[in-house]
Amino acid sequence: MTLERFQMCIGAEWVDALSGKTFDSLNPALAEPWAQLPDADEADVERAVQAAQQAFDSPAWRGLTATARGKLLRRLGDLIADNKERLAQLESRDNGKLIRETRGQVSYLPEFFHYTAGLADKLEGGTLPLDKPDLFAYTVHEPMGVVAAIIPWNSPLYLTAIKLAPALAAGNTIVIKPSEHASATILELARLALEAGIPPGVVNVVTGYGPSTGAALTRHPLVRKIAFTGGAATARHVVRSSAENFAKLSLELGGKSPNIIFADADLDSAINGAIAGIYAASGQSCVSGSRLLVQDEIYDEFVERLVERAQRIRIGNPQEDASEMGPMATAQQLAVVEGLVADAIAEGARLRTGGKRPQNLGAGWFYEPTLFECDRNSMKIMQEEVFGPVASVIRFKDEAEALA
Repeated sequence: MTLERFQMCIGAEWVDALSGKTFDSLNPALAEPWAQLPDADEADVERAVQAAQQAFDSPAWRGLTATARGKLLRRLGDLIADNKERLAQLESRDNGKLIRETRGQVSYLPEFFHYTAGLADKLEGGTLPLDKPDLFAYTVHEPMGVVAAIIPWNSPLYLTAIKLAPALAAGNTIVIKPSEHASATILELARLALEAGIPPGVVNVVTGYGPSTGAALTRHPLVRKIAFTGGAATARHVVRSSAENFAKLSLELGGKSPNIIFADADLDSAINGAIAGIYAASGQSCVSGSRLLVQDEIYDEFVERLVERAQRIRIGNPQEDASEMGPMATAQQLAVVEGLVADAIAEGARLRTGGKRPQNLGAGWFYEPTLFECDRNSMKIMQEEVFGPVASVIRFKDEAEALA
């Protein structure tokens, strides 16, 4: 099988890792390699950050007006629209997300870039009133410099866009480190950025493993801002790295979002929302509705109908339109889900459906839609983020108990 080969975007060049090392990206639906990417190390990160700093200092970028930056962002949004199918196909193959979900996410991005393009020349300063007639006080917004963006594997293109566009609108440059499990669409986005006319070095992408490449980037002394999306354990390392250089941080971490369903709810709507909230993207979202709190009066009916709906979900190849749920993005995440399901059973949670891998889908990292009934909120499955297609449901008597 011939692998699609990618290179990193550093400055004006498409390059391999200086070491020559590569790694394979695996298709989650098949558990087989489909692409080969450079395995960057600290030397490659140094190249990328230096390219970003040089671009930040260059008149080709720093000399642009805010209106001109906005025009470049609008052009990039247009190119994303022109290449939407290529981007959607790459992401589906790379992280196993349903093709209809990747198409949906890509379709939002042009409008986001257009919005941010309009924001570029609205970043205004102001004047401050003083009681001293011989003094004049005003504020000016200035770009920070090099921004490091650390991107997870669950929605890489979307989560890159919401960091990239504002950073560029404000006049910064950026080095993007995507997850080693889902880098392809970010490299394609960098290609489109260059095609849009964004000066070389403004957008850089390095690929490789987080403990080495990501760590080298977040502790680099020229990085002035870090935008991170991912898990709490990695975030702790990022915070420690940023402290070396007093880099500013924005952290988007996990969650255990509740759906609270009262007795007067429209059950059809509530069940549709619960199904979409946890089983969309195979539950691999920081905002997935993995906890269901259902009022006593409707609890039994709600759970039975939810089980029936979950069992009808069509699991299959994410690149087929008929599929309603795809695989887990990585073998490691599949193992995490299996471990948490085993812990829930051992702790006494009642497994109503799922709880295992389907038998007819080959070696891919698929997992059945799973639902537990729990009798106490202290259970691990009610407290910890699973990041998989696993929901937990518990009953409550009234609003006070639900919110307790």
